[in-house]
Amino acid sequence: MRFVPIKSPEDQAVGMVLKTRELFIRQRSQTANAMRAHLAELGIVAATGMTSIAKLVAILRDDDVRLPSAARAALLEMAEQIEGLTARIEALDTKIMTAVKADETARRLTSIPGVGPIIAATVRAVIQDPAAFRTGRDLAAWIGITPRANSSGGKERLGRITKRGNKQLRTLLIVGATSILKQARRGVKLPAWVVSLIARRPYKVAAVALANKMARTIWALLVKGGTYQAPATMGRT
Repeated sequence: MRFVPIKSPEDQAVGMVLKTRELFIRQRSQTANAMRAHLAELGIVAATGMTSIAKLVAILRDDDVRLPSAARAALLEMAEQIEGLTARIEALDTKIMTAVKADETARRLTSIPGVGPIIAATVRAVIQDPAAFRTGRDLAAWIGITPRANSSGGKERLGRITKRGNKQLRTLLIVGATSILKQARRGVKLPAWVVSLIARRPYKVAAVALANKMARTIWALLVKGGTYQAPATMGRT
């Protein structure tokens, strides 16, 4: 039986900070969605995302005739809740960044494109024994970003990802991969295999495939050491 290391007090503390941050983000999203829905009932519609919430808050604090005073007062309570949670999230982000800077392994992980302090800290908090995974593919499967294989007529087809793993890390990796794909629109060259994948498959499928690749790279750095070395085909224009 493989020995699984016990989490150090530092790892436990970072894990608690990450879980608290995740809770605050969930609460902020719920409050923001509720405020957006209430304002839509009054004819004030905004796009999804936290950027549009700032515009809605500005409307609440203005003398918009579409808002009855009672509704404005109630919605301002939500706005203050959102702003308070945002301040708490930013404070936790600062603590996480400090912890990552003090952790040599976490710093190395941030050399991987798409892997920022939040992902690096999450990896360190949830993966205690990287060597327990025989390959990077095993780690990707544990996270839940390995497509199911379906065989038919002698041909193997890849289906949806399993989603049987660490949801928090899986979500973060897909967000990180999506940010990399968006960089292509700002003049950053992508690896040839990613460009080919985008040309053949839907955008979201390409993001998941890149997240899978990131997970494998994370495993390699955890087990073998070193930092990420960009392929020759990936550079800036």
